[in-house]
Amino acid sequence: MDLLRTLCQLAAPAGNEAPMTEFLLNYIAQQQSSWRVQPQVLAGEGFQDCIILVFGQPRTAVFAHIDSIGFTVRYGQQLVRIGGPQAETGYRLVGQDAQGAIDCTLTVDAKTGELGYEFTRLIERGTELTFYCDFRETDTTVQSCYLDNRLGVWNALRLAETLENGIIAFSCWEEHGGGSVAYLAKYIYEQYGVRQALISDITWVTEGVHPGEGVVISLRDSLIPRRAYVDRIRRIAQESGIPYQLEVEGSGGSDAKELQHGAQPWDWCFIGAPEDHVHSPDELVDKQDIASMLALYQVLMEKL
Repeated sequence: MDLLRTLCQLAAPAGNEAPMTEFLLNYIAQQQSSWRVQPQVLAGEGFQDCIILVFGQPRTAVFAHIDSIGFTVRYGQQLVRIGGPQAETGYRLVGQDAQGAIDCTLTVDAKTGELGYEFTRLIERGTELTFYCDFRETDTTVQSCYLDNRLGVWNALRLAETLENGIIAFSCWEEHGGGSVAYLAKYIYEQYGVRQALISDITWVTEGVHPGEGVVISLRDSLIPRRAYVDRIRRIAQESGIPYQLEVEGSGGSDAKELQHGAQPWDWCFIGAPEDHVHSPDELVDKQDIASMLALYQVLMEKL
């Protein structure tokens, strides 16, 4: 879990993913010689802060967003949300501006709900603040801020170790409305003819989805994937014997939104471990669900 801890500690809120991109490119350069197949690495200005890894003869693409939720300093001591973070007075926030390191406290006005911060000085406007990372690991669980979606990124990096044919796309902005998957999907479809996708992201523990009972295959959220594609995935999962759960939700979304609304005929399915304490500093995931997530991705990328 050392890699996951490192990913969770890296500040990269939506719009400022560059530190994560730099880390990933360095990690890939250092590790890929030990991978089963060395991928073609596509990155740079044409892809903004996104990265595409192409392995062998790809049939399916995995999308994992590298951004997180957070806050932006507005005027005075005001904050505005990046994405949809939980906000409670007392949460510890960290960041950096031209005057130095920042370690401050979130405040929530009891009457208006307005967000602010307490610190020894004013923080420069436009500065991003993220949850302080308190990474906690037990025999059975991992708890930290930003498991959504550092765990999805971790899953993709571990998948890369044995992947022979496929694409891994690291996307940006997912937590704040998306914006990168549209051009990534267009490029992948036009260059490689790939139009099957798996969304490597983290979902919610609910009354119907329980920690420790396996990775979640989402049948729908605010979007509805194509039934024929999801049924193929369910058959492969059933035959594999890997523990999994089925999710049905009426809200929530993911990078799949841009695949669904795009001009290319993409099939997609959201598959990820469920977490408790969503979008808080204390996101909690069961290690059994992490293991089944990686195992199912390995099987699906081979058989789809």
